[in-house]
Amino acid sequence: QVQLVESGGGSVQPGGSLTLSCASTGGFFRNYVMRWYREAPGREREMLARINNADGATYYPTPLKGRFTISRDNSKSTVNLQIHSLGSEDTGVYLCSAVDGHRWFWGKGIQVTVSS
Repeated sequence: QVQLVESGGGSVQPGGSLTLSCASTGGFFRNYVMRWYREAPGREREMLARINNADGATYYPTPLKGRFTISRDNSKSTVNLQIHSLGSEDTGVYLCSAVDGHRWFWGKGIQVTVSS
């Protein structure tokens, strides 16, 4: 059974940066397409970034390009998300997901609060 655990969240001042990590156990991490999502009150869950399994290619929704950077380390079974120039709109719960074919796995999420 694949388990995903996010870390690195907390309170951050506006304008700051943050790196979130997602550690995977079980299964074969290098086979998974990894994604980061965000949930915020009153807003739909939105995908922030994706990184492919085979070639490590990355994808970001157009409005988010430039502030988010996703990366993976297959040797450590981890995927990271760097966020720059944090603003209040970045407050929310950040979740990572792993997709292996048709199977989806989710972490429980971690809170990020941007506040002065």
